[in-house]
Amino acid sequence: MAQQYRVDKRTKLLPYLFEILDEWAKKKVKQRLQSGAIFVNGLAQTKYDFIVCENDVISIGMTQRTGYHTNKEPKKLEIIYNNNGLIAINKPAGLLSVGTNKDNKNHALALLRSQLSRSKESIKLWPVHRLDRDTSGILLFATSKELRELVMKEWARTEKTYLAVVEGTPKKESDTITQPLRLDEKEYRMHVGKHKDAKSAITKYNLLKSSNNRSLLEVNIETGRQHQIRAHLSWIGNAIVGDERYGKKGGRMGLHSRSLKFNHPITKKDVSIEVDAPSDFYGLLD
Repeated sequence: MAQQYRVDKRTKLLPYLFEILDEWAKKKVKQRLQSGAIFVNGLAQTKYDFIVCENDVISIGMTQRTGYHTNKEPKKLEIIYNNNGLIAINKPAGLLSVGTNKDNKNHALALLRSQLSRSKESIKLWPVHRLDRDTSGILLFATSKELRELVMKEWARTEKTYLAVVEGTPKKESDTITQPLRLDEKEYRMHVGKHKDAKSAITKYNLLKSSNNRSLLEVNIETGRQHQIRAHLSWIGNAIVGDERYGKKGGRMGLHSRSLKFNHPITKKDVSIEVDAPSDFYGLLD
């Protein structure tokens, strides 16, 4: 489990690491930074003078030995699970899960593939599911198409839990939303309600906290429709903060994939992956 720290002032990364890791030898701190084991808001940083700001989240993880050295300032994704062909990362908000064209390599799939590949051996990856660009949290990949299909076959049984910061306070502290959803391809948004083309969708939520006319919800989805959580919460009158498509534009979007629980098709053992939201997510409540 990675150690996490919330930055309380604007400063340079290395001096801040010396301050919070005062029991470590300075040589050890520098080595961890150079090896890509220091993450700022989910992305590895190796520059001593990288500027960190108040409420940034610093994670001290395990060193990732990778062959990804194509850029002067490589982006290394935080790997939170890697076992028997399944790999999960902590995707930062603002990063695409998969690219929309061959030339775009600034997405999680391409970055992770480059990060794990060696000079003489390129790793193959298939996304098990996807997160919207502005949603942070757990994103799962498989190292073979066959394994991906095995996981997807039981995906309906996977427990998928999110955190959402929404506008206002829901009328009910907990509820189950069962409104069907229909994709409007022209507007690229989901319409809520009965329709011949609508598909079933089930979203459950629990109110965790309310502050400054915003609320923090724990959300579980039994189906995995596109934009399901965003459309359902907007439909009950509590759009996700920063969701321009279903609510109001502004800042980062308040949606984070916190945990996945499923049975590994190879080991037949239950897998539980969890990662907390970064501080800028919780800052949306302030």
